[in-house]
Amino acid sequence: MFFTRLYYHLKPFVPRRLRLALRRVHVSRVKRRSESVWPIHPGSERPPKGWQGWPEGKRFAFVLTHDVEGQRGLDRVKELAELDMEMGFRSSFNFVPEGSYSVPESLRTWLTDNGFEVGVHDLHHDGHLFASQECFLRKAQRINRYLEEWNAVGFRPAYMLRNLEWTQNLNIAYDSSTFDTDPFEPQPDGVGTIFPFWIPASSLNAQRSTLNSQPSTINGLGYVELPYTLTQDSTLFLLLEEKTNSIWKKKADWIAEHGGMVLLNTHPDYMRFNGRCDFLEFPATLYKDFLQYVKSRYANHFWHGLPRQVARFVSKKQSTLISRGKRLLESGERYSIGLLSTAVCCC
Repeated sequence: MFFTRLYYHLKPFVPRRLRLALRRVHVSRVKRRSESVWPIHPGSERPPKGWQGWPEGKRFAFVLTHDVEGQRGLDRVKELAELDMEMGFRSSFNFVPEGSYSVPESLRTWLTDNGFEVGVHDLHHDGHLFASQECFLRKAQRINRYLEEWNAVGFRPAYMLRNLEWTQNLNIAYDSSTFDTDPFEPQPDGVGTIFPFWIPASSLNAQRSTLNSQPSTINGLGYVELPYTLTQDSTLFLLLEEKTNSIWKKKADWIAEHGGMVLLNTHPDYMRFNGRCDFLEFPATLYKDFLQYVKSRYANHFWHGLPRQVARFVSKKQSTLISRGKRLLESGERYSIGLLSTAVCCC
């Protein structure tokens, strides 16, 4: 993590073209040595213990999320939302509360009025959120205020830097900072599953600093983790320089075959909706074509939900398990300790 922190300290002083060129060299090397675990990680298709499937008996889940990193992305939010609506989908838009742009309340209202979700994306988007626990807890207080103000229940840190224990100090229903497999990220260790899972409240969280007097997570029991399972657009098109979306399609087919969750994270900052792309853009038609592919190939076979809806589904199943465990304890019957503290949702 030392070199990761050093990178984010130096990043503001390095020209974007040079950063992109250096990252392209790095990811090309990573790709060569990661062929056995990317884009598909063998074993990640195994469902959680007790898994009973998706709502309405659907074959798999389909979830769309968008992270808005800068002003250019903010300016394109409505275009991207309208594209989603045109294709018959809804998604979540994650905004940086104290970043390089201000999020108009009118935009958040427009999104929610049209069936979209608003989430919180880090605090500053500078790579320093988890620099220390004390620093994180101070920032968590401000993040919690934005969660309340925006009526948001979801969180995703910048650059997928994460600490799932510390994240329990946020008043959230779900976090989405992990992935089944993505060796190109600063924290490349994946969770090895294409299913959502439950992060239970831990003893570490119970002993959290007095800097944060807010209750941990919305229900105090834990939160749902939603790993993204398709390669991010910036990685696929800007770093790996793919010219088609075939990797998205092939991975989506594999996830659908195994009944998992297709969760895609894209950025309006990098999508070009008309005109010629610059060095930090890709044609939005690649995203639109992927939506059309899923819509036509798997019509009526997938459950399309917002992240908060997926989290609600998983939380409800987890609450049932916890209630059952409490009843067993009260009746004096034998029970499995894993029933109360399982890290993977037994749905």
